[in-house]
Amino acid sequence: MSKFVYLFAEGNATMRNLLGGKGANLAEMTGLGLPVPHGFTVTTEACTKYYEDGKVLAQEVVDQIFAALKVVEEQQGKKFGDNANPLLVSVRSGARASMPGMMDTILNLGLNNVSVEGLAKLTNNPRFAYDSYRRFIQMFADVVMEIDKANFEAIMDVRKEEKGVKLDTELDAEDLKGIVAKFLVRYAELKGEPFPQDPNEQLIEAVKAVFRSWDNPRANVYRRLNGIPYSWGTAVNVQSMVFGNMGPTSGTGVAFSRNPSTGENVLYGEYLFNAQGEDVVAGIRTPQPIAHLEQDNPAVYAQFKEVALKLEKHYRDMQDMEFTIENGKLFMLQTRNGKRTAQAALKIAIDLVKEGLITEQEAVLMVEPKSLDALLHKGFDQKALKAAKPITKGLAASPGAACGQAVFSAEVAKEWNAAGKKVVLVRMETSPEDIEGMIASQGILTGRGGMTSHAAVVARGMGTPCVAGAGEIRVNEEEKYFEVNGVRYEEGAWISCDGSTGYVYGEAIVTVDAEISGDFAVLMGWADKYRALKVRTNADNPRDAKVANDFGAEGVGLCRTEHMFFEGDRIMAIREMIVADNVEDRKKALAKLLPMQRQDFIGIYKAMEGKNVTVRYLDPPLHEFVPHTEEEMAELAKEMGLPFEKIKTTVEGLHEFNPMLGHRGCRLSITYPEIAEMQTRAVIEAAIAVNKEGYKVVPEIMIPLVGDVKELKYVHEVVKATADAVIAEAGVELEYKFGTMIEVPRGALTAGEIAEVAEFFSFGTNDLTQMTYGFSRDDAGKFLEEYYARKVFESDPFAHLDQNGVGKLVEMAVKAGHETRQDIHCGICGEHGGDPESIEFCHRAGLDYVSCSPFRVPIARLAAAHANIKFPRK
Repeated sequence: MSKFVYLFAEGNATMRNLLGGKGANLAEMTGLGLPVPHGFTVTTEACTKYYEDGKVLAQEVVDQIFAALKVVEEQQGKKFGDNANPLLVSVRSGARASMPGMMDTILNLGLNNVSVEGLAKLTNNPRFAYDSYRRFIQMFADVVMEIDKANFEAIMDVRKEEKGVKLDTELDAEDLKGIVAKFLVRYAELKGEPFPQDPNEQLIEAVKAVFRSWDNPRANVYRRLNGIPYSWGTAVNVQSMVFGNMGPTSGTGVAFSRNPSTGENVLYGEYLFNAQGEDVVAGIRTPQPIAHLEQDNPAVYAQFKEVALKLEKHYRDMQDMEFTIENGKLFMLQTRNGKRTAQAALKIAIDLVKEGLITEQEAVLMVEPKSLDALLHKGFDQKALKAAKPITKGLAASPGAACGQAVFSAEVAKEWNAAGKKVVLVRMETSPEDIEGMIASQGILTGRGGMTSHAAVVARGMGTPCVAGAGEIRVNEEEKYFEVNGVRYEEGAWISCDGSTGYVYGEAIVTVDAEISGDFAVLMGWADKYRALKVRTNADNPRDAKVANDFGAEGVGLCRTEHMFFEGDRIMAIREMIVADNVEDRKKALAKLLPMQRQDFIGIYKAMEGKNVTVRYLDPPLHEFVPHTEEEMAELAKEMGLPFEKIKTTVEGLHEFNPMLGHRGCRLSITYPEIAEMQTRAVIEAAIAVNKEGYKVVPEIMIPLVGDVKELKYVHEVVKATADAVIAEAGVELEYKFGTMIEVPRGALTAGEIAEVAEFFSFGTNDLTQMTYGFSRDDAGKFLEEYYARKVFESDPFAHLDQNGVGKLVEMAVKAGHETRQDIHCGICGEHGGDPESIEFCHRAGLDYVSCSPFRVPIARLAAAHANIKFPRK
């Protein structure tokens, strides 16, 4: 019989895949002898079985749950379901990867109409008993039965108003008893049946609800965002309750062993007295900073400090801990490696190396490549910032500068962002349902909540600027405005938030690009020391090339020449070439483009300081360069002094039913070899010019969309004849390389033949993905959402390289290429070149370099180091 349930004492930290992160860490803390309330974990395998069995909890799992519960009863000296001395438990999810706020928690499970009175007598604290029961009803209704918690909050708010108080803690036992009665009535009205009184039924329903929550929309979005497979499932932790809501000597808190925003080595966090579980992170009351606990309860503070130090040394990483104080006694409810800002990640990693706790390689692995995105984020222009006056200040919850139009719901944030507008999401407090709106926003502003609230934790994880708990603002989400100091800001008003200082401004402030800190340079130095893959950039102009060069790019892996043709008077020259009737007229038009292209290449070569630059010849179909409306055609005819009909006939002749598979790429160079001649002349003349200034450029000429070696041979003859003639005219020596993009599946399948002509391959994985799957990247959005919803796909194949299909073609082509030409150079230049998951694949597939957009160069450098540390090259 399979084992689906483990007591905390039976597990350890290595069992993360089976017990989930939370369960494995609770087991580990139990093993370390820390004060952890007793409990057990229902494994991720039980979750997988639940889904395999058609969302049914198998009887053997149920039996094992109750057997483990018996052990916990003996350990605690209490009985589950007993009316006089009830054992109450919490039910919490815990996946293998940390998913903050994505899954649901239930506290005080086991209470009913009779045992609540027993608990009141036993503790001599009726207020505590009824407070625990009303919380349980509300959580059970919300998490298990999917009844909106607002139904119950409204009842609480009415009672507080009647009594003239603001806080839940100001309600007494009688108030809470009355609220419980109303909660039970409301539950029965909404559910059509009374609130379950059998604790066994409550427990099984709660376990099933946690398993169900693994498949809720917000969990699916978070998983897709973070590349967490659906098949992992979640574990469920059932733990005996300790109570932070027993009175003024009880409390609950969340703390980090170091500051998660700056990385400073100080305890950082918050706690609330007379509170329970989610109160601290839900942002309902504003908590006290952890340092204040030293005054409130010096003994507990000293013990907690010792535990934090012990856990950090044990895990050799910064810890995020949850704790409860019950009548002055400390209990640990969770520890995990803490989420942190990119800035903090760098400092913590480097400090831990200095402290001798970890090695350089471990420090490199500790920093998530994607997190560097936040470091490369914008700040405010200092001059503009000085002139601006803040309207309020909140907590600096996630660093970076955000400027956008205020919106008050996740739906509007998504819509406006899709329409190209920049938005800042303003909420009283965010909840996991807001995740898609948070992704779509430049920044997040909340009126309630602390540094460990949902908004703060999720924003830090995504690298989005966030100001939380700006207590002076009144947010009216229904009527779409917020007020501060008597001034109203409606939906669409421009605001700016500084997630590094907490200041909020009622105007748009100019943002500027980030500057890189000393810690960044140290870590990137280590990354470069341990990586094998080279990192190049995709750059079409000197400006982008310079940015990438400053970020450590080792060359340009893709310079798209067509982007140069769309500027100013160039578009006119290319249109002249397109409408020309004969080779002579085409050459005349191309002659106008030559000096412009040459100058572009000179600028890029210089910006890259002589490093390799791979120039891709003209790729898109010619129809992209011509006007499409009759009005624009008439204008062009007038400008060119040609009859309107002539222009119209040319444009119509360029129309294609499927341009992605049409007259483009190498097909253009074959039908119009004069284009390849002009581009070759520009590339070679530019290289000769800069080499005269002391650079050592070796230009790399790359022909796109080759599917047959004979295509490449034809273009190679044109390129070679032109290049050799230009070099001879100049009377110099110049080395250049000739290669191709592998982006047509047939090109990958016949790579061995193609390598007879090509000196290098660059995998254009955008087109290779389109042609392998047979769907267009521009149209895939129409059905991919449905694919995700129906679990056909778990991630976007244009964001993460499809390793089973497209990846196999890449591996096959690399192998065949090397068999033909031992020293062939292979790289990748699609969007995947900046995706850490795809970079790991490229490393294992034996590629020489990846090429990505300039701002992803540091991410790719770090991801390449991760890949080589995990999978060292022989």
